[in-house]
Amino acid sequence: MSTSSSSIWFTVTRQEPRLVVPAEPTPHELKQLSDIDDQEGLRFQVPMITFYKSNPFMEGEDPVSVIREGLAKALSFYYPFAGRLVEGPNRKLLVDCTSDGVLFVEADAEVELNQLGDAILPGCPVLEELLHDVPGSDGILGCPLLLLQVTRFRCGGFAIALRLNHTMSDGVGLVQFLSAIAEFVQGKEVTAPSVSPVWQRELLSARHPPRITCLHHEFEQGLDTNNDDANSTPIQKPFFFGPKEIRAIRNHLPPHASATTFEVLTACLWRCRTRALALDPNNTVRISCLVNGRSLPGLNVPHGYYGNIITYPAAVSKAGKVCSFPLEYTVELVKMAKHQMTAEYFRSVADLMVIKGRPLYTVVGNFFVSDLRRLGFETVDFGWGKPVYGGSAGSFPLISFYMNFKDGIVVPICLPEPVMERFEEELKKITKEPFDGSVDHRPPKITSMLIN
Repeated sequence: MSTSSSSIWFTVTRQEPRLVVPAEPTPHELKQLSDIDDQEGLRFQVPMITFYKSNPFMEGEDPVSVIREGLAKALSFYYPFAGRLVEGPNRKLLVDCTSDGVLFVEADAEVELNQLGDAILPGCPVLEELLHDVPGSDGILGCPLLLLQVTRFRCGGFAIALRLNHTMSDGVGLVQFLSAIAEFVQGKEVTAPSVSPVWQRELLSARHPPRITCLHHEFEQGLDTNNDDANSTPIQKPFFFGPKEIRAIRNHLPPHASATTFEVLTACLWRCRTRALALDPNNTVRISCLVNGRSLPGLNVPHGYYGNIITYPAAVSKAGKVCSFPLEYTVELVKMAKHQMTAEYFRSVADLMVIKGRPLYTVVGNFFVSDLRRLGFETVDFGWGKPVYGGSAGSFPLISFYMNFKDGIVVPICLPEPVMERFEEELKKITKEPFDGSVDHRPPKITSMLIN
């Protein structure tokens, strides 16, 4: 048992981590990941968190015990999660289905849920208390593929924080797995998940022979031209965008402009972020939109597939254009990034991974956004009702996530402190100040993704 005192204002008592194994015997076999799964850009651990209020109808039920039991039952069907990754030729990742188990931590916090306030939002300042980094557990190869910590609060509420090896699953697949756990928790007579898990990772593996058929700006490498501020220690902050803020951003577009909330918000954040970084106007910058390919015609991925079906096509521009051209210009670039996505684009990415040795995405001048609002994190119910908040626990220096919160969207941003100050000022200008309608809305016509 370990006790830690948060630098915020409460104490968490944790039991020793334990491995939860499948409740039933499972096959011991090697299973290949797809060539979309094992991209270098997905070889990291992604933290998620959900907070649940107390429920008088669940009095006497221990969330730790029932979730741990439901997890073991779900692992009987999703048994690759209980295995360990190994690497084969050409850096190919495979799951050794050993049934070694998923790491599970039981904890108690000396605080009530309603005392956490904004700490429940992404960028959570108490995440280290609610998601224990078990020593030796955070690697990609030979480590547990999933770590969960269930923390009880004094009020009867609790938090489920987890860390997932992203090569195993995307957000849709993770929610599918959590929903299976919830079904076993709520239904004592449940014998199988309502959605049967499908592996079939060969569906998104490279063709024979592999061939790159699309232009992939997200993998073009460039020189590091960031300013000195960009090398400072990054900080995280969550930003909330309700109807009022989205309406204010739309006021910077021409009347009757056709754009989704995602496109408008992404264009706004990219512009504010680029301005805040104070880059040379001639520097190349990118916006990469993580796209879920499950509904793409021609991809034919079956219902229940829980692997990664995401890629991140990019649009490119010069920093000076993103900063100074009308907002409609960046909106059109965001649309262009999204609309590259086809089944052929997916297959081209898989082939590129094999041909080029699974390269990392472009880091310099890139900004990634991932929309998690429709994945269902906020609907997973273990019997205590829907969570107060469910979704990403934070962001990364290059990656931000969109999550539902109350009547709007919460987006965590990670930037060096001096850059964050400038970012907040830029955001205030576009979301709060009256817009000067005399500014010319018309952006230059975008005829190509290539920079002249």
